Amino acid sequence: MRSLKMMEGCKGPQVYAINPSGTTTTTTTNGFGGVGEKLLQNLLSDSVRSRSNHNYQAIKSKDEVNSAVLAEALASYGLPKTDQIEPHIEFCLKPMNFVETLADVYCRMEGCAQFGKSRMFLEQCALFRGLPDPKLFRKCLMSARLHAVDVHTKVVLSAWLRFERREDELIGVSAMDCCGRSMECPGSALVVGYNPESATDPCMCHRDRGKDTGIYMDEECSTSSSRDGDEEEDFDMSFCIGDDEIRCRRFNIASLSRPFEVMLYGSFMDSRREKINFSKNGISAKGMKAAEMFSRMKNVDSFDAGIVLELLSLANKYCCDEMKSVCDAYLASLVFDMDSAMLLFEYGLEENSYLLVAACLQVFLRELPNSMHNPNVSRLFCSSEGKDRLAYVGHASFLLYYFLSQAAMEDDLKSNTTVMLLERMGECASESWQKQLAFHQLGCVMLERKEYKDAQKWFEAAVEAGHVYSLVGIARSKYKRGHMYKAYKLMNSLISDYTPSGWMYQERSMYCQGKEKTMDLSTATELDPTLSYPYKYRAVSKAEENRLGPAISEINKILGFKISPDCLELRAWFLIALEEYEGALRDVRALLTLDPHYVMFHGKLQGEHLVKLLSHNVQPCSQADCWMQLYDRWSSVDDIGSLAVVHHMLANDPGKSLLRFRQSLLLLRLNCHKAAMRSLREARNQAASEHERLVYEGWILYDTGYREEAIAKAEGSISIQRSFEAFFLKAYVLSETSPDSESSLYVIQLLEEALRCPSDGLRKGQALSNLASVYVDVDKLDNAIDCYTNALNIKHTRAHQGLARVYHLKDQRKLAYDEMTKLIEKAKYNASAYEKRSEYCDREMAKSDLSMATKLDPLRTYPYRYEAAVLMDDHKEAEAIAELTKAISFKPDFQLLHLRAAFHDSMGDLTSAIRDCEAALCLDSNHADTLDLYQKVQQRAKEQLPT
Repeated sequence: MRSLKMMEGCKGPQVYAINPSGTTTTTTTNGFGGVGEKLLQNLLSDSVRSRSNHNYQAIKSKDEVNSAVLAEALASYGLPKTDQIEPHIEFCLKPMNFVETLADVYCRMEGCAQFGKSRMFLEQCALFRGLPDPKLFRKCLMSARLHAVDVHTKVVLSAWLRFERREDELIGVSAMDCCGRSMECPGSALVVGYNPESATDPCMCHRDRGKDTGIYMDEECSTSSSRDGDEEEDFDMSFCIGDDEIRCRRFNIASLSRPFEVMLYGSFMDSRREKINFSKNGISAKGMKAAEMFSRMKNVDSFDAGIVLELLSLANKYCCDEMKSVCDAYLASLVFDMDSAMLLFEYGLEENSYLLVAACLQVFLRELPNSMHNPNVSRLFCSSEGKDRLAYVGHASFLLYYFLSQAAMEDDLKSNTTVMLLERMGECASESWQKQLAFHQLGCVMLERKEYKDAQKWFEAAVEAGHVYSLVGIARSKYKRGHMYKAYKLMNSLISDYTPSGWMYQERSMYCQGKEKTMDLSTATELDPTLSYPYKYRAVSKAEENRLGPAISEINKILGFKISPDCLELRAWFLIALEEYEGALRDVRALLTLDPHYVMFHGKLQGEHLVKLLSHNVQPCSQADCWMQLYDRWSSVDDIGSLAVVHHMLANDPGKSLLRFRQSLLLLRLNCHKAAMRSLREARNQAASEHERLVYEGWILYDTGYREEAIAKAEGSISIQRSFEAFFLKAYVLSETSPDSESSLYVIQLLEEALRCPSDGLRKGQALSNLASVYVDVDKLDNAIDCYTNALNIKHTRAHQGLARVYHLKDQRKLAYDEMTKLIEKAKYNASAYEKRSEYCDREMAKSDLSMATKLDPLRTYPYRYEAAVLMDDHKEAEAIAELTKAISFKPDFQLLHLRAAFHDSMGDLTSAIRDCEAALCLDSNHADTLDLYQKVQQRAKEQLPT
């Protein structure tokens, strides 16, 4: 049920269209146009008032009223128009040859010095940001933190890892809380030194010291400590500050620094004086007493923060490195929230205190994006002067501004803050890829802000730095400025100069008309069937011709494998025009699950308001009815329909954590990872009991790569109360962590315990299916059949696939084929069923099933691998390579790369085989088969070198 290949997507551009009547709709303060506001008011009052420019008759039927309101809304806002939708320009790095770039990064990574690996992993992060699987990005981010050398890098990467988990959204969790893992612990980040082995250890720090100590700037320092009775300290000099005389030992003070040594033992008059006037050196008598004590004890633990700040200033003035280091570390330990960080940050900058500034910086980063709403923090990070001040103390870097700009873009893409942070990021860029990324993202933001001249300038800078993909931005900017032919020529030359890709034809289609446009879009889909714009354009074109049925069929093609808000909005729009309000309501509810703040109808009508409009035109449902609908949708593998039902149920019972959890499971199945994690965090926040909260925290930990911690949460939950979800969580994580037979037997026990606990049929069906799968692993096939059969009895339709596998293992291929046929007949989304059924039939039937699977979901890699293997068996090596190359061009999957490397090896093309192995290992450095193949091919390549 929980997907292991979670895609980050679900965000996409909204559909904007001109008003067909040519009139301008005024946007009101509540978020939708004036016409929409009046229509909503009409609906809520169950009446439609006459208007001066319309001759409406009173409508008595409530259904007729609602239908009229929706019809008028559609007419007022207008169906989408083809000339108002545009393809999305990606914000990430997009190399022209992704495979070669991956191979190059892997080679440089292997040859990189140990201390430079963190920088290389950051480059990997930038490459992986554009891939659909967010786990690859997070894995690289963790590796970069693992190999971080300096405190600054540790602080930024630890905060970024936390930001990716959005732990700040968990109720009761503060920014500086230690999560128990050294890699993300705020205390560990401030430890100087390089030890990648310890970064994965459990964290033993305690962050209570700063909270207990507090920051008191005016209290007496404790400098009158005992001197062990009457023991004489052999004082031989004094510092006079005002009327106070601070007795000191000359040797101890001289040992603080070279300047003090020269002052007290050099050829100066002070060197021979017993009393030295120190009144004009900016330190109080209390501070000097503290300095004397430090000269003996070498610590500042007994002083309050105000005195330590004085010592820090004195240490800077007289180059007392040891005292500065101790004061810096002590003050850094006092920073634990925004108040303390704001209070001490300026001191840290003024006194050039590396650790203190790092501690304050850490708070600001862990409070993102909220901390950037503080004008002082924003001014520091956004201005050139602030960047220079940070640089002076060693805390301005490309890494810092890369993180800040990504957080700012998520918070408000078009804001001035985002622009300024990206500018600072560009100023800090030193390597080619860094400049490419900074300039390209600046161009994208300027394009969104409709500042087309500036956008073109930044895109041109990115191209000059080597980012060829930014030519798309230049073309778009020229087009927006009225130079359509220049944009067309630019994209035409790009297609001529490089290996054509789907996105090239997609972009060129923007600048041509008629058959040429249609052909470009067809070629784009052929080269990259995952691009959404061609489907959207074709669907809208058919809608303009009043062919709404074919328009819905077209948009269904991409929604079958890639769900996004903009495509759901389009389909809802078409369904409203057809007065199929139930289907439209389903899509709007699913859309709002992905993006709760989405605004419909060209950014004029809040999605929640449209739900109210549509709800009056469908049969009302009680919570019991919704549960029945959820069972039906779940059993028919209708994930979008299930999402809509859960959204409806949450509207009736918004505090139900169980429903939020179900929502997260559905979103994971749809590869909507960010939305799934948001739902999971909400489930945790709404949990009514401690044992339930621990389960949801366990799933969050599992989904972010912390399996042992997830198991600990499950065990903690079980210790409080035995529950289905706690046992299921522990069993699930253990099955992924320890696949050996002994662990499998323990997983069976856990799942059996889960099934003894109360739960509903949806979850028990999943548990039975998982239990059957483990029985198969330990060769207990009859037990597996019983479990799968019981799962099917409670409508867990996916159990057909497991049952087919068991029949296949029992050499009953006909029964296996029949089971998969039943799944195909029942499932609404059945690409995986066609793919699996292909394993249980002859070659021709298998090719037919796999062709259907690819048509329904081009992201599935098995059909390409199978077809390539068949071609190789038929000695059609070139065709086999071409089949894999076609898939790799839009889905650089390590399995596809491994297979192509093996094919190249068998053909004697060792250079290509090495390249593909390196690219695959860049995606998964621990893949044993690829490592083995890589070593063998390298050895053969060495043997072929001339002696």
